[in-house]
Amino acid sequence: MKGTWIDIPTVEKQGFTGYLSLPPTGKGPGIVIAQEIWGVNGHIRALADQYALDGYVVLAPDVFWRQEKQVDLDYDETGSTRALALRQAVDDAQAGADLTAAAAHLKTLPEVDGGVAAIGYCLGGQLAYRAAAAGEVDAAVAYYGGGIQDSLELAADISQPILFHYAELDKMIPPDAVASVKAAFSDKSEAQFFDYPGVNHGFNCWGRPAYDQKSAALAHGRTLTFLAESL
Repeated sequence: MKGTWIDIPTVEKQGFTGYLSLPPTGKGPGIVIAQEIWGVNGHIRALADQYALDGYVVLAPDVFWRQEKQVDLDYDETGSTRALALRQAVDDAQAGADLTAAAAHLKTLPEVDGGVAAIGYCLGGQLAYRAAAAGEVDAAVAYYGGGIQDSLELAADISQPILFHYAELDKMIPPDAVASVKAAFSDKSEAQFFDYPGVNHGFNCWGRPAYDQKSAALAHGRTLTFLAESL
């Protein structure tokens, strides 16, 4: 796969970019992928390429562009320290609006044929949730979405299909936080939840110690089924 960086229009008119990966056929439904705090790094670009091979037109926007453009950090101590500092500087509502703008732009691309979904990881999971609440995507997937439990007032605005993946041993999203999200969606049949026993936050990322191949493969298969049914 060979992705390219493209410009994404915003009210500022410049500076916002994203990594675009096209499927082998050149056309397909769209996915906007929301990054973890390490930026649109090798892992996120690989995910974009992976979903492109699954037949989707994928755009991974540079969520940290207001702090530092095209952040690409490793999962070592230096990279993680910088990632945490950048995350502290992010306004979640503004980042959610940027992801929503990226989804709106993705819809305009001639390669997109069908609906558009948002998939996010960690911080990105919350941003995918926000894009769903804004009504700009047709479906959303949140992998261990950090902070969703603190923004449950947005749940009432979500009527489209949404899928949540949670890790049993996640200390950043403890069981009571997961329970609060499930309670907020208890009357919404379009919401699906999957819990992954014995794994930790970040289990989908092969670059992190928490990576669990079986859980990652299972979650990917469930996500693909969800997307095929929702878009």
